[in-house]
Amino acid sequence: MEEKLRQEPSNLIKVVLFGPESTGKTTLSQQLARHYNTVWVPEYAREYLQNKWNNERKTCEPHDLLPIAEGQMRLENELSKKTTDLLICDTDLLETKVYSEAYYIGHCDPVLEKYALQNKYALYFLTYIDTPWEPDDLRDKPNEREEMFKCFHETLEKYDRNFVILKGDKKTRLQTAINHIDKLLQT
Repeated sequence: MEEKLRQEPSNLIKVVLFGPESTGKTTLSQQLARHYNTVWVPEYAREYLQNKWNNERKTCEPHDLLPIAEGQMRLENELSKKTTDLLICDTDLLETKVYSEAYYIGHCDPVLEKYALQNKYALYFLTYIDTPWEPDDLRDKPNEREEMFKCFHETLEKYDRNFVILKGDKKTRLQTAINHIDKLLQT
């Protein structure tokens, strides 16, 4: 199982959209992929958990986290082969680790944690909570956005990840992200 969480070696520049639910990560991932004419890795947890909700009317449980992590890495590794320079990731295993700890009293499966910390990305874009909350079947913490943002921010600092906080409207966020990615592509 551990091999399923391993990031395959690559020379790609990989950037991650990272942050609380309903902060524009998917929208920005798609915009960046279009701008750079590259692929983006969707958030596997959305599909997995929506299917679970539709079929069982159940939300995420601790035993779902490893299959979610495996699905995320399978997508990332597959899509890495479809581009040459840049990969936009709507999420990563570190985000799954944050949610695991926030929802399950500080617990994260040790295997998930190992790969969440081992897998590497050039830059994280931490999305701020200044976007309107958009409810759906899966989102459930509209009143805990500040607390969740703090968890994501502290995680990036704790594990010494290279990150930029994205604030403002969609246009501002997109331009800020483009400016930072352009710098990465020039090096």
